[in-house]
Parts: sequence; C-alpha cells; structure tokens
Amino acid sequence: MIEFAAASGPRLMLDETSVLDIGGCIVDGVDIAPKRAIPDDGDARIDHSLEGFLFTCGPDHIRHRQPIPGRDDGKVYPLHGSASGHAAKVLWTKFENGNAECRADIDITTVEGLPQRIERLWRIDGATGEVRLEDRVVNTSDRMVPTFLMYHMNTGGKWLDEGTRLEGRMLENGGFPWAFGEEPGGIFCVAAPATEEGFAEVRLGPIAAIGGRTLRVRFRADTLPHLQVWRNQKAPAHIIGIEPVSHRWISRDELQAAGEFNMLAPGESRSYALTFTFL
Repeated sequence: MIEFAAASGPRLMLDETSVLDIGGCIVDGVDIAPKRAIPDDGDARIDHSLEGFLFTCGPDHIRHRQPIPGRDDGKVYPLHGSASGHAAKVLWTKFENGNAECRADIDITTVEGLPQRIERLWRIDGATGEVRLEDRVVNTSDRMVPTFLMYHMNTGGKWLDEGTRLEGRMLENGGFPWAFGEEPGGIFCVAAPATEEGFAEVRLGPIAAIGGRTLRVRFRADTLPHLQVWRNQKAPAHIIGIEPVSHRWISRDELQAAGEFNMLAPGESRSYALTFTFL
C-alpha cells in the first residue's frame, strides 16, 4: 500500500497491487473501510478489493455473471469485471504546496483476453481536503469493444448510527436513513443527473464516529449517469456502498439490445471522474 495524504483531508492507502484502488481511508483517526465485514464473493480478487474504501469494476463487465458469446467452454463474465487484481505502474507521486498527486497506468487483460488500459490520476487538495479521481479508459485492443465502469465506495456499517442519512436530489424525497429497505439489506439504482458543473452529488452523514462529518461524493454525470446504492447487514457483512456507475441495472444483453453499450474503437478512450470529501 502507498500512503497518500495532503495537508488536509483523509489519509488514503492506495493499493498498487490492484488498480491503485483505496484500501484504508482514515478520517479523524478512524479507518472507515469495511475490512472483513463483507460477504464472500467467491472471487479472491473481489474479496480483497471489497475490504477497501473504493474499488473499480469493469472495464469489460459489471454486475452480471453471463456467458461470453461465442465461447463453448462455459466461461462467464466475472461479476465485477476484470480490473481488480491488476497491478498499477506508478508513474509519479508528488507532494507540493500541501497538495498530493499520484499518477499510474493499469494495463488490464479482460476475460476475453483483450488488452485495455486505465490511466489513473489521484489528487488531494491540501486546502479543502477534497479527493479527486480522474480515469481514462483506453481501448488498446485491435477490435471494437464495449466499456463499462462502476466505482464501489464502501463504508463499514459499524461506523454509522441512527442519525446517518443518505441525501441527494436523485433520491426519493431527497433522502432517507442509511439503513433503507428491508433487513438485512437492500439495493437500488437511479438516474443521477448533474446538479452543478456537470457533476451529480450524494451525501452520507452525519457520522458521529468521525466527529459528525458527512461524506460528500460527486461524480461526472455524462459518463457515470447512474447511482447504485447497496447495503448488506447479513452477518458477517456490515457495509454500505455508494456506487456511481456507467449503465442502468439491467443485463448486458438488455443493454446491448437497447443500444446502450459505450463502444470504443481501437485507440479510443472514455473519461470518468469523481470527488469525495468529508465535510
């Protein structure tokens, strides 16, 4: 893990063994990542990633274990795509004027055996404490491919309390308590239009365990036009995930039939961005 922090804001542990995703996220001395309070996905890559505060799904698939067309060996798309478990090549890490920056390339081999690349840039603003992630997914293969992306931002449920709420304009009535739905958990996916500067926004808080702070997440609404939220309190899991995502919560086949694949030609790219801060 690479310790990554600025003059203010959270202290992050970036996992160079897996996409440079976030393992630990320490706020006011508390690591709010769920750690082992997670369900068993049956995929060691995902179990490792799910322990952390943020992990990246895609770029070849999200959500559904479906057979790969044209294959007769029974091979299926992994539930969360192929990115997790691919090491990052860190190009630079800078700490200047209270700010922090880390740039890396992640070369991925998809489940179909095709190369893709994520060009990743992390920044923390030392004045505001805001963390910003910018990703550019590049089709480095020799064929046209669909590209998907989902960010799982996972908080350990043990750090939340009865006063903690989810709030955002895309949510029913503007928000509700974090323990939504029936026990022991629930999931939903909604359209998340931009509210300011092309970004949608959702908040989780206040969280008494970190001094009453609220997690504010903003994400680029043109390439991440949906928000999925998931919680699971079925033992040993105790977790809630805020998940900006590129596609609706329907099957890959349905997305293709509806013309909702984001197709990239060889050499083409698609950019994504999100920010988070603890207010």
